[in-house]
Amino acid sequence: MAEDQDLTSVANFLFEAGTLKHTARTGWWMAGVRQPETVAEHSWRTSLIASVIAKLEGADPARAAFLAVWHDTGETRTGDVNHLGKKYTEGEADPRDIVADQVAAFPEGLAQVVTEVIAEYEAKESPEAVCARDADKLECMLQGIEYRAQGYENAQRWIDNSRGRIVTKAGQALADAVLKTGSLDWLRAALGETQR
Repeated sequence: MAEDQDLTSVANFLFEAGTLKHTARTGWWMAGVRQPETVAEHSWRTSLIASVIAKLEGADPARAAFLAVWHDTGETRTGDVNHLGKKYTEGEADPRDIVADQVAAFPEGLAQVVTEVIAEYEAKESPEAVCARDADKLECMLQGIEYRAQGYENAQRWIDNSRGRIVTKAGQALADAVLKTGSLDWLRAALGETQR
């Protein structure tokens, strides 16, 4: 990297990306969740899940996690539009167009990497993109199970819909394991308690 390279546009993007820590995932409001998770919280766990599914599928775990961590960055500009809202959004914004605007002033090599990541995720063709997309659905399913455990019974719709959209064998097997596991079984196991 050249010492005189201006990284102001990258610094601006990092502040912009920080807004996702405050951007609620709006679909959960329809399930009655008062304070739903943020886009950043969702993206973090999605990235972990993507690496797991990719490893189990024989794909590149780091690449899948990289795709997953970037998959919702366009929501800094559009907000999190839920599926019902998208029905009424004329000409839904293409994430590839959004990221092109976001990185337009980035150093050329960096801009290219970011635009290629979003294009790969949106194309849904590489094994890593398929794993990252499955991770997105599995994370939503997990979150739904956690909300249901908190008393939000309407979250069942998100659990069922998310499970039905997972396509990889590893993702499906992991989803089935999640459905058989209580949301606090990890704590019982860590404490050496007998499973329920």
